[in-house]
Amino acid sequence: MNNERIQQLIRFVQEEPNEPFNIYALAIEYIGDQPIEARLYFDQLLTQHPDYLPTYYHAAALYAELGERERAAELYEKGIALAKVQNKQKTLLELQRAQQAFEEDADEW
Repeated sequence: MNNERIQQLIRFVQEEPNEPFNIYALAIEYIGDQPIEARLYFDQLLTQHPDYLPTYYHAAALYAELGERERAAELYEKGIALAKVQNKQKTLLELQRAQQAFEEDADEW
């Protein structure tokens, strides 16, 4: 985790609070070392910018990693539906593959 980059991203979020990419970049920066902090930013995106499609893949994977499987499943479904509405075929395929892997992982339990 790069503290200097995090501080810069926090400044970007403060300067442009309605720009979802800045919040997304901050969440991604936190995801490896501070997943709870990342979850806060993903939740902010999901609440304030529900049409920001890149959020769903990473947020669902994070929730799955944190053991919140119902929330992860919900996010995969919402992301897939949004990708269809936005006609984003590449993202749709990525989300469908991730959802399938997630469901197969659940079958192993």
